[in-house]
Amino acid sequence: MSIPVVNLADFLSGDPQLKQKFVNDLGKAYESVGFVAVTNHGIPEELITDLYKYVQQFFALPLDAKRSYEVAGLAGQRGYTSFGKEHAKGSDAPDLKEFYQHGQIVEDGDPVKKEYPDNVVIKEIPAFTPTLNKTYKAFEKSGKALLQAIALYLGLDENYFSSHVHNGNSILRAIHYPPIVAEPKSSIRAEQHEDINLITLLVGASAGGLQILNKQNEWVDAISQPDQIVVNVGDMLQRLTNNKLKSTTHRVVNPPRELWHTSRFSIPFFLHPRSEMSLACLASTIDKDHPKAYEDISAGEYLDERLREIGLKK
Repeated sequence: MSIPVVNLADFLSGDPQLKQKFVNDLGKAYESVGFVAVTNHGIPEELITDLYKYVQQFFALPLDAKRSYEVAGLAGQRGYTSFGKEHAKGSDAPDLKEFYQHGQIVEDGDPVKKEYPDNVVIKEIPAFTPTLNKTYKAFEKSGKALLQAIALYLGLDENYFSSHVHNGNSILRAIHYPPIVAEPKSSIRAEQHEDINLITLLVGASAGGLQILNKQNEWVDAISQPDQIVVNVGDMLQRLTNNKLKSTTHRVVNPPRELWHTSRFSIPFFLHPRSEMSLACLASTIDKDHPKAYEDISAGEYLDERLREIGLKK
């Protein structure tokens, strides 16, 4: 399945017609599919190359070294999370992955800083943390522009999300799916799930395997080009829009047997708002044909609930 493609440069061009077409195309794709591929996304190719290089170096460290960066009590929100700790909501089977998470860097004296633990610094790879910082800022900038377009599509002020995502609780996650060394119990590396956040920005994985569930209830390969990032709707945005924008179910499947000896790396950016943002369904999305589907909840309360459901928080 080819994911619908949009060009972020059109939205930022200053041309009203190009901007409106981008808004329409993005919104329609999110109503129907839940995923888009974005070109001219603003994340430099050389930064992505460096990021993958350092991510691969980190996961190649001895297990004891990696585990020294696994911080108890942080629910995996910073540092390393070892293999098999996370599972999809509603599934008891652990996902076949280990991962590393890097969070918000508050630099303007915002009191929200006290809500966020410090990022972990990997002493064996001095360039790793600075590269994560640069990547985080690049993803955040692109994500904010996409949220402006989403706001316009929903009939809101273009900057509706701006204050909610300023110093928001976003997460940059580097994932490693190790080689398969024995006959797997399942064909799934990461069980079917929906993301928790507003939107997810995914820079091209090192191998295939991502599949999405289409409206015909069929699993289809989600294929994007090297110069694109894939951006999907998360559950927070689906909830806010009373199901108008779809949080699409997706999964990662095992590679063909001849590629079992290879690793898969993937680096998503989960764009979260500040914890106090209300996820109450927008009044404009509620009518007699679309009654309110969710109880009111804040972003922080919802995140806490979901982290418990997927096994990262006790």
